[in-house]
Amino acid sequence: MDLSYSPEEQAFRDEVRAFLRDDLPKELSDKVRSGAELGKADIERWHAILNARGWLAQNWPKAFGGAEWNAVQRHIFEEEAAMANAPRIVPFGLGMLAPVLQKFGSKQQQDHYLPRILSGEDWWCQGYSEPGAGSDLASLKTRAVRDGDHYIVNGQKTWTTLGQHANMIFCLVRTDPDVKQQEGISFLLIDMDTPGIEVRPIILLDGTPEVNEVFFNDVKVPVENLVGEENKGWTYAKYLLTHERTNIAGVGFSQAGIDAVKRIARAEMAGGRPLIENPHFAARLARVEIDLMAMSTTNLRIISQAAAGQAPGVESSMLKVKGTIIRQEINDLARRAVGPYAMPFASEAVEGDNAPIGPEYAGPVAAQYFNNRKLSIFGGSNEIQRGIIAKVKMEG
Repeated sequence: MDLSYSPEEQAFRDEVRAFLRDDLPKELSDKVRSGAELGKADIERWHAILNARGWLAQNWPKAFGGAEWNAVQRHIFEEEAAMANAPRIVPFGLGMLAPVLQKFGSKQQQDHYLPRILSGEDWWCQGYSEPGAGSDLASLKTRAVRDGDHYIVNGQKTWTTLGQHANMIFCLVRTDPDVKQQEGISFLLIDMDTPGIEVRPIILLDGTPEVNEVFFNDVKVPVENLVGEENKGWTYAKYLLTHERTNIAGVGFSQAGIDAVKRIARAEMAGGRPLIENPHFAARLARVEIDLMAMSTTNLRIISQAAAGQAPGVESSMLKVKGTIIRQEINDLARRAVGPYAMPFASEAVEGDNAPIGPEYAGPVAAQYFNNRKLSIFGGSNEIQRGIIAKVKMEG
C-alpha cells in the first residue's frame, strides 16, 4: 500500500517485520498460507507470543496492560502480519469485550477479567445473534430473570464463532420484557461451564465447525456479572459493535489477498499468456486495488477517532460494507484465476494425504471463497448497514 509514512512509522514497520521474521513460528505461517484450519492451541500459542512482546492488546490503554498503539501503528501491524501469514488475533475478548469493560465495567470486573484475557486464561465468545434476532438484534428473546443474587437465563444464541473453544461468553439478555425492546436488554458475563449450557456445532460450507448454537436452560449467573446497569445493555452493545465493524474492514488481509491473486495470475495462463496480462482480468484487479487504497485511508481516520476516545459512528457501517465487498471480490478473483482447481473445497482438499490438488496455491482458494460469503452477513448484514448510512445521511 503506497501511503506516506514518517521515519518513526517506517522504523516501527521495520521492527514489526523483524519480529514476525524472528518470532512467528514457521509451522503457524505455513498453516495460514495453505488454508489449513488453525486449532485452539495454534491460536493460543500466537497470542502468548504477542503477549510476551507486549503486542497482544494493541488498542488497550497502557493503564490496563495494553500497547496503546496509535491508528497508524495498528494499521502497519495488521498489514505486515497479514503479509507474513500470521494467524489473526481472535477479537472477542481483546477487541470487543475489553473496550466495553474498560468504559462501562466495574473496577472489580476490570481487575479480574482484563488480565485473564491477556494471559489466555479466559477465551471469550460473543452471545448476540439468535434465531430471529440477527441484524434485528433488539428483538432478542433470551431471558434473564433476577432471583436473589443470581439471574436465571433461558434461551438460545446462534452463529457463536469459536464457541467450542470458549470458557466464557458475553451475552445480551432481556431483563425487562414490558418496555421498548432496546430499553429492556442487559449485558451479562457467563461462565460456559455453568450447568444448563449446551454448545452444538454448525458446519459451514467450507466443512469447518467455526460457528455454534449455544443453549441456556435455567443457567444461574451471579448478579456481579452484570456489566454496567440493568436494562442499559443496548448502549454497551452499540459501543461494542462499532469496534467489531471497524475490525471487519480487514485492510491488511485484503492487501495480502491482492498480492496472492497477483502471484496466481502470473502463474496461470490464458490464451498463451500469463493471466495477469489479460486486459479484462487486469482491469478488474486494478479496480479492487484502487478501492482498497481508498478504504485504507478511511480506515486510518476511523481508528484515529477511536484512539481519541470517540466511538466510531456511521463510518463503521461504511467500513463494514466496503471492506467486506472488497474481500469477497478478491476471493472471487482468486477463484476465477485458478479455474478448475477451485472445484474441490472440502477440508480434505487442503489437508492430509490428498493435498495438494493442483498447484500449491490452489488448495485454499475455494474454501476461502465459500467461508467469506459470511462477511457481508455477520456483524450486522450489509443491507442493514446501508439502511443505517442512509438514515444518518437523511437526518444530516
